[in-house]
Amino acid sequence: MGDIDFQAMEFAYEKHADQAAATQARHPVVVVGAGPVGLTTARCLALDLARQGVRVVVLDDDYRLSTGSRAICFPKRTLEIWDRLGVGQRMVDKGVSWNVGKVFFRDQEVWRFDLLPEPGHRRPAFINLQQYYAEGYLYEQARQEPNINLRWKDKVVGLEQAGDGAVLSIDTPEGGYALRADWLVACDGARSPVRKLIGQESHGRIFRDRFLIADVKMKADCPAERWFWFDPPFHPNQSVLLHMQPDNVWRIDFQLGWNADPVEAVKPENVLPRIRALLGPDAQFDLEWVSVYTFACERMDKFRHGRVVFAGDSAHRVSPFGARGANSGVQDAENLAWKLRLVLAGQAPEALIDCYAAEREHAADENILNSSRATDFITPKSDISRSFRNAVLNLARTHAFARALVNSGRLSLPATYVDSPLNTPDTDTFAGRMRPGAVALDAPVRGTADAPWWLSHLDAGFTLALFCGDAPPDSETLQALRALRLAAVPVKPVLVAGPGGNAAGWPEDLARVVDAEGLLAQRYDALTGTAYLIRPDQHVAARFRDAARQSDRNLLSGRIVGLGRAGAFGGVRGQTSRCW
Repeated sequence: MGDIDFQAMEFAYEKHADQAAATQARHPVVVVGAGPVGLTTARCLALDLARQGVRVVVLDDDYRLSTGSRAICFPKRTLEIWDRLGVGQRMVDKGVSWNVGKVFFRDQEVWRFDLLPEPGHRRPAFINLQQYYAEGYLYEQARQEPNINLRWKDKVVGLEQAGDGAVLSIDTPEGGYALRADWLVACDGARSPVRKLIGQESHGRIFRDRFLIADVKMKADCPAERWFWFDPPFHPNQSVLLHMQPDNVWRIDFQLGWNADPVEAVKPENVLPRIRALLGPDAQFDLEWVSVYTFACERMDKFRHGRVVFAGDSAHRVSPFGARGANSGVQDAENLAWKLRLVLAGQAPEALIDCYAAEREHAADENILNSSRATDFITPKSDISRSFRNAVLNLARTHAFARALVNSGRLSLPATYVDSPLNTPDTDTFAGRMRPGAVALDAPVRGTADAPWWLSHLDAGFTLALFCGDAPPDSETLQALRALRLAAVPVKPVLVAGPGGNAAGWPEDLARVVDAEGLLAQRYDALTGTAYLIRPDQHVAARFRDAARQSDRNLLSGRIVGLGRAGAFGGVRGQTSRCW
């Protein structure tokens, strides 16, 4: 069976019962926008809300998925989120996996980097995959989900907030109707109509430069790597980026300069010479898609406005260098979904959504900072900055310190919520990256046959991982672990046996895995008795040593079981939370 032509798909408008209802329909969650962020948000919410029988309504004013490659680079973290949604493997199977990038200055390679040099990870550092495939796979998953109601050609034209919700005025081919949403999630892109309807703007920096995207179909014997040239002979005084995509398609980005005419630049007679200068005069290729873009780094001041919450490009956008746009939006979705679930279930006050805003505003600032620095390095606007950049590139050939300064687009990493009010500060000493607020690292484990990776055992709820060494914990600790499942906000305990352990004889009523290669303990700096509390979005909330101590048993049965209304996440933190 061949690939589906997602670019050619058109979705028929269908009249919904809400349009003829005698009284205004009300829905717990409405998502505006069916792009990669909107569909990820809907799928996350549908999974998290399924047990509550809550349906998610998705509105989109279009009747098609995206055309052209657009976003193509999806990192390990995005793939891990999509794994939970059931589409990660399909993305990887179709995409081009890569870990290595090369930087060239003029006609010489100056730096080679490997974004995932160590073994023992399920997913590669990145895949390249045309956006229409990513959207198509998410759409097919959403279409099969009974708790997602997709409505095409439904355009939001009015919005009024009333304390406990928002009333939307919606235009359709058969006239208008209104519905009420307890929560509205705006994933409607950089020009966000929802943002305009509530009188909000994004603020930031517009970069005075233009780039040409050319997607070229050809057969080429080149490795699946990211190649970036500064001032190459085939495009002097500018930069060029080359990426492999599926279906023998190659993405080429040409810097044009601010004075380039975007209308003239996309004409074949102007595009083809640039491509032939790179590929050679005899190269055989077909031009698949071409576009000229400018870019900005900007965000809304606040991502939450009453019952309206913004995610993806509607909340923030960055230059394309570093693959931070769509991927940050996917992380927005994962962060928001579990918090909305708890709020809708009455297990948390709506102030928890303010924690979504605080954490993802921090992430947006981090992405904007890194993206702005990359853009300034790639497109210097003065002779002094250009001289500095060129000196760095020359030194990078032989000096490690200079390689750290080379910035051809620092590639996306998940944000660490260092100052999140949902973190419990460390009271014990740990090494490594798994501090509170960091996203959990993966590692191979032996558990069930269909879940040989650690992250597969972190589902939509809170998880407490207890590293047990070669033997299960004592009866008191086991009792405290079982009590976690009965908390106001349940916590799933997972017993982690060391590489030499045989968890087959351990308590069958508790989840258990074997740290098959010892990599999990290594990456988490875990000794026997170490425990990690991991959030539903797979970020670390707390960690501590020696869970078998009475004081730590009390922490297990008190602080963590205290998740929920009465002190809720402030209990995990061990102090009053700013979100409660």
